[in-house]
Amino acid sequence: MKQFFLKFFTWWNGQTFGTQLWTKRYGELVGQDEQGNLYYRTRGGAIDPTLGFERRWVVYNGYAEASRIPPSWHGWIHHVVDVPPTEANYQPREWEKPHQPNLTGTAKAYRPSGSTLASGRRPKATGDYQPWTPAN
Repeated sequence: MKQFFLKFFTWWNGQTFGTQLWTKRYGELVGQDEQGNLYYRTRGGAIDPTLGFERRWVVYNGYAEASRIPPSWHGWIHHVVDVPPTEANYQPREWEKPHQPNLTGTAKAYRPSGSTLASGRRPKATGDYQPWTPAN
């Protein structure tokens, strides 16, 4: 029963019930990436009359986070290329890095020097700053 309500009301743990119905009725599986995300388009590549182009969507394997789409699928899902990587001989470029999760909001998030969260103490001012006072 809990899984039913989670599927019905949450979108961040995979697909919702509505997305599952839409996908089953109108979707066509295009492929799957190395993380297990499933990529769909409108059946037969039909043009959506409202949008003027075919709908494309992804069903995430686990937590839904857009940064989990690898570079090989990014171009296709955003309509940059017409052919999905399953149909094209996609070769990653040497500068493409493997996926790293978005660490914002976690203890491993990037905190530059000067951030109050970096070391717990903000460094002292260097003396080049003059605060404004109302009398001046």
